[in-house]
Amino acid sequence: MNLFSNYKLSKEILMAIDKMGFEEPSPIQKASIPFILGKRDLIGQAQTGTGKTAAFGIPMIEMISKKPIIQGLVLTPTRELAIQVSEELRKIAAFKRLKILPIYGGQPIGRQIKALKMGIHIIIGTPGRVLDHLRRNTIHFKDIKYLVLDEADEMLDMGFIDDIKEIISKTPNDRQTLLFSATMPREIQKLAKQYLKKPKYIAINSGDLTKPSIEQIYYKVLDKYKLDSLCRIIDSHKVSLGIIFCRTKKSVNELTEALQARGYMADGIHGDLSQYQRNKVMRAFKEKSIEYLIATDVAARGIDIGDVSHVINYDIPQDPESYVHRIGRTGRADKKGVAITLVTPREIKQLRTIEKEIGSKITPNSLPTMEEIINLQQLQWKKQIQNLLDSNRNLSVFNNLLEELTSDYALNEVAAAALHLAFNEQTQNESLNDPYYFGETGAKQGMVKFFMNIGRNLELTPKKIVELVSEQIDMPIKDIGKINIFDRFSFIEVKEEFAPFVYEGLKNYRFNGYRIFLEPARPRS
Repeated sequence: MNLFSNYKLSKEILMAIDKMGFEEPSPIQKASIPFILGKRDLIGQAQTGTGKTAAFGIPMIEMISKKPIIQGLVLTPTRELAIQVSEELRKIAAFKRLKILPIYGGQPIGRQIKALKMGIHIIIGTPGRVLDHLRRNTIHFKDIKYLVLDEADEMLDMGFIDDIKEIISKTPNDRQTLLFSATMPREIQKLAKQYLKKPKYIAINSGDLTKPSIEQIYYKVLDKYKLDSLCRIIDSHKVSLGIIFCRTKKSVNELTEALQARGYMADGIHGDLSQYQRNKVMRAFKEKSIEYLIATDVAARGIDIGDVSHVINYDIPQDPESYVHRIGRTGRADKKGVAITLVTPREIKQLRTIEKEIGSKITPNSLPTMEEIINLQQLQWKKQIQNLLDSNRNLSVFNNLLEELTSDYALNEVAAAALHLAFNEQTQNESLNDPYYFGETGAKQGMVKFFMNIGRNLELTPKKIVELVSEQIDMPIKDIGKINIFDRFSFIEVKEEFAPFVYEGLKNYRFNGYRIFLEPARPRS
C-alpha cells in the first residue's frame, strides 16, 4: 500500500508518486504535506536530500489549477538547483499536465520570454533572473498562490536577501508562503517573521540533519603531508563518485592539478569558471567520466547527484552549518554514504565544535599504511588482469615483445617487472611513513621528549599539560609519558607516533596568554 494515499491526493498525483517509486513519505514530507494542504504557511528546517522538494511540490501541484497562469513560484539559490527542482516537479505533475519552467542566468533570456508566453503554471528561478524578468515586465505575479523559498540560508549567504524582498513585494498578500532552510540564522528568522503568517515550524533535529545513512570519520593529518594523506585515504576507499571540498578557489585549482598529475580522474569547479566550463565539468561528473569533483562551498551549492558515495573535507569547514551542508550531498535516497574529514592538529578544536553542534561523535581513523595501499592495489590489478584475460580480447600485438623478453628472462620475471612498472607511480609517497625525524631526545625507547618554555611561573601543573595535549592533539592520555616542570620551562615525553602532531599542534599555541615555544629536547653529551 502506498502511504501517500493517506493525504487524500488526486488520482493524477498518486499515479505520479507511484511512478516515481515513492511508497512512504520521508520525515519532512510526513510533517509538511498535511499543513501545506491545509493552506498554512510553513517553515521547514531540512537540508537538500531529505525529500523537501516533494514535501512542498506534492501539495502545491495538487492545489494548482490547470488555468494557464503563473500560480506557483519557487526561488532557489543556484541554476543547478532550479533545474533539479523543476525536473522533480515535472515528474510530480506528469499526469496533471502542468507547465513548469526553470528560469536562471546563463540561459538566453529571449528563449525564456518565448516560453513564458506559452502559458506557465509554476516558475522555478534564481532571484537575479526572476527580478530581471519582473523589471522587463515579461513576467507578472498577480495570480501567485504559492511562494516557496528553497534553501533560504544559501540565498542569504549569496547576497540575494534584497532581491528576495523585492520579488515578494510583487506577489499578492494572500499567497501561501513556504520557507525551507538547513539552518536558521537570525536574518532568515527576521525574513520569516516579516513575510509568513503564523507559520507552522517543522525542524529535523541536528542528529537527523547528518542522517544515519552517512558514516562520518576523520583522519588526523600533518599539514605538510596533507596531499599524500588524501591520496592514501581515497586509495583505501571504494569511491564511485566523490566531492572533495576546499576552502578557497586557489586550493581547488592546486588540488585539482596535483590529483590530475597523480593520475586521478578529477576536475574542479569554483566561482571564477564560466557557465560553459562549469556545465562541462558537471556533465563529466554526472556521467562518471571523472571520479572526483573538487569544489568550494559556494560552487557546490545546488549540486544534487544521487550517486555520490563520498564527501571529503580536504579543508575542515569553517562552521557546523557548512559541515551539515557538505556531507548532506552523500547518503541520498537511502543509499549509504561516507563523509571523511582531514584534520590537522590545530583544527581539533574546530572538529569538537562541529561534533557538539551535530550532536554526535565523528569516528577517528588511522591513516592506511603504504603496505595496506599496495596490497589493495594488487588486488585491484589482479581483478583487472583476470577480467582482461576472461574477455578473450586479442592481445597478440604483444607477442613479439614477449618472445624477445622471454628469450633472455624467465616469464614470471617479465610479468613481475611489468607489474612493478604499473605500480611504480602509485607508490611515490613513501615519506609519509616517517614525516618527522626528531633525533635523540633523551626519552625512553619509543618516546620523544619535548622542551617547552613555560613552567611554574604560569601556574603550569602536570594535570594542565595532560589536559592541554589530550584536548588539542586528540591523543590518548596513556600515550603521554614523563612530565618534568621547572620554574620557567618544562619537559614532556609523548609516544613517537604522536610526536609530529604534538609538535605541529602546540608550537606557537598560547597558554594563559603566553606563546609556547616547543622543540625536541637535546640530551647533554
